[in-house]
Amino acid sequence: MAVVVALDWTPNTNHVGFYVAKAKGLYAAKGLDVTFISPHTDDYKATPASRVESGEATFAITPSESVISYNTWPEADKKRPKLQAVAALLQQDTSAVVTLKASGIDRPAKLEGKRYASYAARYEGRIVQSLIKNDGGSGEYQELVLPMLGLWNTLLQGEAEATWVFMGWEGVEAARKGVELNVFKLGDYNIAYGYSPVLLTHPDTLSSSPDTVRTFLAGTAEGYRWAAAHPEEAADMFAELAAAENPGLPQPLDRGMCRDSMQLVVQHLLAEDGRWGVMKQSRWDAFLDWLSESGLLTTKVQSRNGKDGVTTSLDGLRSGNCGERIPRDAISSGSLFTNDFLP
Repeated sequence: MAVVVALDWTPNTNHVGFYVAKAKGLYAAKGLDVTFISPHTDDYKATPASRVESGEATFAITPSESVISYNTWPEADKKRPKLQAVAALLQQDTSAVVTLKASGIDRPAKLEGKRYASYAARYEGRIVQSLIKNDGGSGEYQELVLPMLGLWNTLLQGEAEATWVFMGWEGVEAARKGVELNVFKLGDYNIAYGYSPVLLTHPDTLSSSPDTVRTFLAGTAEGYRWAAAHPEEAADMFAELAAAENPGLPQPLDRGMCRDSMQLVVQHLLAEDGRWGVMKQSRWDAFLDWLSESGLLTTKVQSRNGKDGVTTSLDGLRSGNCGERIPRDAISSGSLFTNDFLP
């Protein structure tokens, strides 16, 4: 059985369990032929979730916001599928908005008027706005939509003052280069952020191929558990296979970097009971509650690809051109995710 996984970023240690499972033959032993699509292959012209929507991929790795977005499309776009999360790659949030220490922007409030390199996701700009407001600022800043795979470099090169990264990857890279960062974690500023990243799939896949989903998740969970027990070996295994499968990576994988990264990532791979992928409804509810209370659950979407009557600009969302409020009770967290297919 062929299974295609659309990655959220170029291969990195958040994905380690998938690559370990493939390298160790865990998928093959279960009759699965698994391939990964890295977004660098088309310079991120298609999002991971859209690849699942179109049928190009069986699964996609995304932030939980993508799941929420696909379950709250405006009326003009209701035919789009309600994608569902089936596993959390990490149990804790390792992402953060960062600035260079040399910039002097050592707290979110100081991002007033500064340039933020954006992925242009539906809730991203307003989450960053809330981050600034919750630190006492007005929330006004410049949101730059730049090529996604180059956002980290825009910060390093001084083309933007801030961007959102995973500390287990870009944060480790910065430390290895001697680049000091100011790190603003959302949880430190009263933002109840959800799981990120998660693995999602199409509802039709869950209904028509439940055994494939269970088999794939069983192999993946085994890969992540092995990686948690053998972080250095897993880092080497990941680096070797990911490099072999992606000879055209924008930045070649460095084995030392992967090993250093795993030292941070390994702390977040498994739940307290040793399981991989499990999600708590309370955490989905907390994020939805925060989005609702902060006025972010609205009908208009922000997008790099505009659509009349549906999308708005980056500045539009932050200034209030965000459509109608979606009632919190119109969204059931239980419809956004499931643990039922995990081992």
